[in-house]
Amino acid sequence: MCQKKPFYITTPIYYPSGNPHIGHCYTTVACDSIARYRRMQGYDVMFLTGTDEHGLKIEQKAAEKGVTPKEYVDEIVKTFKGLWKFMNISYDRYIRTTDDYHIETVQKIFKELYDKGYIYKGEYKGKYCTPCESFWTESQLIDGKCPECGREVTEAKEEAYFFKMSPFADRIEKLLTETDYLQPKTRAVELVNNFIKPGLEDLCVSRTTFKWGIPVTFDEKHIVYVWIDALSNYISALGYKNEKFDEFDKYWPADVHMVAKDIMRFHAIIWPAMLMALDLPLPKHLAVHGWITFNGQKMSKSLGNVVDPFVLGERYGADAIRYHILREMALGADSSFSNEIMINRINSDLANGLGNLVSRTVAMVQKYFGGTLPTERESGEFDDDLIETATSLRAKVDDFMDKTQLQNALAEIFKLVSRANKYIDETAPWVIAKDETKKARLATVLYNLLEAIRIACTLLSAFMPTTMPKALEQIGACEKCAGYENCDKFGVLPADVTVHKGDALFPRIDVEKEIEELNSIIKNNEGESEETKALREELEGVAQIGIDDFAKVDLRVCEVKTCEPVKKSKKLLQFTIFDGVKDRTVVSGIANYYKPEELIGKKIILVQNLKPAKLCGVESCGMILSAVHGDDLKVVFVDNMPVGSKIC
Repeated sequence: MCQKKPFYITTPIYYPSGNPHIGHCYTTVACDSIARYRRMQGYDVMFLTGTDEHGLKIEQKAAEKGVTPKEYVDEIVKTFKGLWKFMNISYDRYIRTTDDYHIETVQKIFKELYDKGYIYKGEYKGKYCTPCESFWTESQLIDGKCPECGREVTEAKEEAYFFKMSPFADRIEKLLTETDYLQPKTRAVELVNNFIKPGLEDLCVSRTTFKWGIPVTFDEKHIVYVWIDALSNYISALGYKNEKFDEFDKYWPADVHMVAKDIMRFHAIIWPAMLMALDLPLPKHLAVHGWITFNGQKMSKSLGNVVDPFVLGERYGADAIRYHILREMALGADSSFSNEIMINRINSDLANGLGNLVSRTVAMVQKYFGGTLPTERESGEFDDDLIETATSLRAKVDDFMDKTQLQNALAEIFKLVSRANKYIDETAPWVIAKDETKKARLATVLYNLLEAIRIACTLLSAFMPTTMPKALEQIGACEKCAGYENCDKFGVLPADVTVHKGDALFPRIDVEKEIEELNSIIKNNEGESEETKALREELEGVAQIGIDDFAKVDLRVCEVKTCEPVKKSKKLLQFTIFDGVKDRTVVSGIANYYKPEELIGKKIILVQNLKPAKLCGVESCGMILSAVHGDDLKVVFVDNMPVGSKIC
């Protein structure tokens, strides 16, 4: 027996900062479809996904909820795994960066890079984006904000280890411009011009200001910073430098890494540099896709435009959602999500197109032949064109799958679906059925339709794995008939095939009614929540003031010079605040929400003319402005205004 050729495909490991939404699904569903297709082709597939569970943001989120970081990520991982099960994701391995074997690998990689001289100790001072866990130079910021997510950045200064990037600049530029490593290739120009041509800066690879991470073995006040930790998962999951698995030689290098465009830089520049430093082969392809956008914005919980995939899947079936997001997304481009686009796509392609083709064909076989076709045949007009469309399909789909162009692969399959529906109109089986002498011709027309459906549904089973077996069962296709190896052949079904009528594969949706109901769910407008009701009542109870009253409050932009805990208090922090003229002492009860070092250098808004008051023996001259929601509190920061600016 010939040994199967290995094929290794990975999603990025997801950062568990909240519940997953439909925007999380594209990469995983796309990789799952590729993995399923490769298995159909006979490959020995390893499909990896997982979660990236370290970092400052996780530590902060856990503290807000009063749990340990591990407890926090454990709950979110359950949700992610639940979603992947719901979406019928066939991953072979799920890695968590808190897994012992991954930690072992990361520590050994860090030490090896240090021993080789690629990692050195220094001091970092720069702009830091907490959500992205990325340092940026001033020139890389866009309007003073993170170039990846558009959020505010903060000044950060700390002792850190750095990874030397410059030794690999030339090789990475050639990788991006002279090979097909990056798909689509148009992304390479953007990376080269923005990051390589200006000069690759050394990468900060350790932190000391928080503890939730993998300790550096030879300097344990440092924890390994996100990208050496996160990116190493692709090889730690195969057993590289650990005893958990022994599949590195079998599956590496990866055939496909698939990522969204916001983490393209890390996978196209940093990851190859790490592998070059370790003298390891590079992955064969990096496929970069866009974002699923909602009203022109990247889907995000913080923006309030999250679409819950559990809700959508319950209403339409996971396969319909899988098909929609894959069919709408062209590799490298963004895909706009709306209720109307989704419903119309389900109706046009799945209900009216494929579902109608299957139900009409099966119904005619039952009506005219009692469910089993006779074996007599008579060819006629239009047969050859349908057969050519069907038998040439697999090679076209193979080509698009090799290029990770799933949208085009699906479009090609649905050309066959459309051709088969047109064939029904061209041959008019209901007219043929009126002539008793034409039974052989009628049987041929219906058999040709069943064969076209067999080929289309077999290839579609990689994309819609729950529904396609039902379609194949309805047309009487056995497991062998519905094999990839038979998708370029016509006449595979038995001549006397028996069909089995079943439920509609994709029921047609009432567009207007469904859009109204779905918008109501997504926008949470079905009724006033308890939280909203409480807020409304609170606002209604606030006494109104006049402009003269408001004018009495002097709000100023000030800078935090020093910050330290107040002795004998667990809640109070003592600040030295510069108001533009002089320093003043301010005490604030925010110790449960911020560490002192997080606030030094920040610009805040101060109620400057508040009467002094003694708190735990310290006189406080002013009040720091903050926002409170439930148990959460956030200080209001002002980064782009001079100290002393008046808030009005």
